[in-house]
Amino acid sequence: MSTSMDRKQHWETVYETKQPTDVSWFQPLPARSLALIEAACAGPQSTIIDIGGGDAMLVDALLERGHTQLTVLDLSAAALARARARLGALASSVTWIEADITQATLPTDAFDVWHDRAVFHFLTTPDDRALYLKLATAQIRRGGALIVGTFALDGPTRCSGLDVARYSPDTLAAEFSSAFDLEQAVADVHATPWGAEQRFTFVVMRRR
Repeated sequence: MSTSMDRKQHWETVYETKQPTDVSWFQPLPARSLALIEAACAGPQSTIIDIGGGDAMLVDALLERGHTQLTVLDLSAAALARARARLGALASSVTWIEADITQATLPTDAFDVWHDRAVFHFLTTPDDRALYLKLATAQIRRGGALIVGTFALDGPTRCSGLDVARYSPDTLAAEFSSAFDLEQAVADVHATPWGAEQRFTFVVMRRR
C-alpha cells in the first residue's frame, strides 16, 4: 500500500465483501483492550479514541461500561456504517471519523486514551510511522495513555493480504519514546474465528 488512497480502497473492499466473522481480527469481546483501557482511564468521562476501530465490538463494550466520550476513527466508510447500524440509537452518542490515521485532522490535546489494536503494524514505512507519532503526540493530553497492539516478533508477517511490521515490547516502545514513557508491556494471543493463534505485543505508554 503506497498511498493513503490505496489503503482506503483496500479496506473498503474488505469491509464491503466480508462479514465480521470472516476476518482474522474479529473479537466478540475485546478483553485485552478493555482491561488496558479501564486500567488507564481516570473514569467514564475520560475521552477515548479507537484508532482503526472499524466495526469492532470495543465501542459497544465501552458504552456498556458507562463510557460517554468515545471516538472511533477508521479509513473505511463501510466499516463505520456497519458499526453505526449495529449500535442503532446508541451510535449518536459516539463521534465517528472517516480518515486515514496518517492524514487525519483531529483536535489538539483532545484525548485521555488513544487505543490502536492492529493499525500501527500496517505502517511499514518510516514516513507513515512518523506521521502517526506526530498526530498521537499532538492529540493525547499530557499524562494521557497511548495503548498500541501489534503483531509480536513471532506473529504473522502478513494480514489481509498486506505486509506488516512486527514488534517486541522494546522496539514498539522505542517508536514512541520521543514523547511517551513505557508504563506496561503485555504479550497476548488472539484466537481467530477459525481457531488459529496470532501473537500480539501491547504497550501502554504515558504522554510526557
